Formats: sequence, structure tokens, C-alpha cells
Amino acid sequence: MPYVNKPRPYKKEWEQEKKRNEKGPRAERARARRAFDKKHGKKAREGLDLSHRKDLARGGHNSDGVRLESPSANRARGGALSKPPKKK
Repeated sequence: MPYVNKPRPYKKEWEQEKKRNEKGPRAERARARRAFDKKHGKKAREGLDLSHRKDLARGGHNSDGVRLESPSANRARGGALSKPPKKK
């Protein structure tokens, strides 16, 4: 929901993001996008999502590989929300 009558609370959002430990995975996704764009160009992923072969929520990294995927297929898996990671 957009902030219509008050300014957006950036500081509060940042604090919530830190509490949920989202910075690491978000930075990892950004690094993957930048590397892909450098190698293939932004036009190559236009309208598509860059998907990690092993979900970051399940311990994956950029070194595990990434692939282009439709947004509906990539987001259907739900990441950390759908299933907890398997315990070893």
C-alpha cells in the first residue's frame, strides 16, 4: 500500500530487513543480476527472472548457478515461505 499522507519510513523498513536477515540474500541476488547483465546484456533477461538453481533460502549461492525463467515459474516455488530447508 503506498504512503499517501505520510513519508515512507525508510529507517523502519531497513531495521525490519536487518532483523529478518534479508540483506545477505538480497545482495546475492543483485550480484547475480549484475554478473548476468555484464555477460549477456540487460536485453537478454527482459521479461524474465534470474533464478538460482538452488534457492538462496535453502543454502544456495551464485556459484551453484543461475538460469533464466519466467516470473510465474520462478515465484511459484515460494522460496523460504513454501517449505523449510531440509536438515542434514
